[in-house]
Amino acid sequence: MNSEFVSTALTGAGLVVGVALLGIQHYRWWKTAGGPAGGGSRDPKALIPTWFGVSFGTLMVACPAGLLGTASGFIRWGGNSFGDFVMSTMTGQRSNVIASAATPSLDGNGALVVTALVISLFTLRKAFAKVATSGFKTGVFAGTLLAIGTGVFAVIGNAVIPAVNSLGAQLIGSAVTGTFL
Repeated sequence: MNSEFVSTALTGAGLVVGVALLGIQHYRWWKTAGGPAGGGSRDPKALIPTWFGVSFGTLMVACPAGLLGTASGFIRWGGNSFGDFVMSTMTGQRSNVIASAATPSLDGNGALVVTALVISLFTLRKAFAKVATSGFKTGVFAGTLLAIGTGVFAVIGNAVIPAVNSLGAQLIGSAVTGTFL
């Protein structure tokens, strides 16, 4: 496991924006399935693009630099700013930083997995349905905001990032040395 961490900040209003985005995606999933009276089934597979986006947003936060790291900082700034604007406009109160937490950072092996993922997503971008793309983008935004939260939301970052680092090490180990770590 990597001991380096990426430091970042999240405001209470930014956290609310991230939670709201996840709530909206799950509400749409619930309503699209027909609701209790509609008799439709709520297939959890329909949420895969959203949760894949949350995982990818978490990986973006774990990038210490580069385009993904810069983009995650911009998304976090936008979420914090938008949430603070709405909060201060509606209530007259300003939002405080609630989490100046650190997530585990990607190591070289994890960065290889993320690079392969970015190339795959870019190459296949036209093959994905509009609904899946929308869910993925919302998930990325929410994941970028929630990855550094405390409590339950920190579990996502602390599970996804070390797992990707480990996957990269296993893939490199099997491809280069013929061993599976």
